[in-house]
Amino acid sequence: MTSSEEWGTHAVEFRSDIVVKRFPAESRGQCEREWRALTLLADHAPGLAPAPLRSDLAAEEPLVVMERLPGEPLRRAALDERQLEAFAAAVSELHAAVPSEVLAGVPLRPARQQWLVEQIHAWTPEARPRVSRQVGEAMDLGLAWLADSGLEGAVPPNVPWVFGAGDGNLANYLWDGTRVRIVDFEDSGSSDRPFELAEITEHVGSWVGTPLDAEAFLDLFDLTDAERARLPDCRRLLALVWLFLLSFDDPRRRNPSGTAERQAARLVRLLGQPLSR
Repeated sequence: MTSSEEWGTHAVEFRSDIVVKRFPAESRGQCEREWRALTLLADHAPGLAPAPLRSDLAAEEPLVVMERLPGEPLRRAALDERQLEAFAAAVSELHAAVPSEVLAGVPLRPARQQWLVEQIHAWTPEARPRVSRQVGEAMDLGLAWLADSGLEGAVPPNVPWVFGAGDGNLANYLWDGTRVRIVDFEDSGSSDRPFELAEITEHVGSWVGTPLDAEAFLDLFDLTDAERARLPDCRRLLALVWLFLLSFDDPRRRNPSGTAERQAARLVRLLGQPLSR
């Protein structure tokens, strides 16, 4: 597991063999999703995630106690071929872990595509006037694409549901020298594979610093025709979301100066439209 001071959002206490994760009262839903995921994976994919030990979901500050896993976060260094294959194998195992009859009772993960589209429209009046020319032009190209994308609607019916972690941060994937295991399920739930893969490849942590080879990673998944057709739009949507998030970011706190401009260039590459000079 990663240090809560580096990339985490909640109070995490590390002991020799267990981890105690405490959530603020307003994040009770995140605690419930974390516990649901750990118990589901303990039943259907034991060893892929920390074993759940106990929880107190009704506490003023709800908590989850879990096994402490060995390993180093994949966000720390470039991945070699063996690590990349193990990473893809872990993600594939996660997506396939929960049987369909059980998955039918699992709520949708937060921040699904329709919610993200609504957020982009809500952010635009505040964000657009305050950004650099390069970021603003990329936003405009992204918004024009979004208007014609059809993503305000539902996921296509021929795209199968999977269990998704809901967070693409490479810090949540631990390499122990043999395999990759997964932590941090507070945004987990029912999802689809293209959306979850886009969560990983377009997360800012996948390219700031040591970049993930996104194309090599995606080539390791045997997607259906419908999934493969949906994936580019999911990547564009998540890249646009990150452009807005980075436009609000204080670079002294999280990311290096110029990260939003680099994200703008990433987005326009995914859109296949060059920025003006």
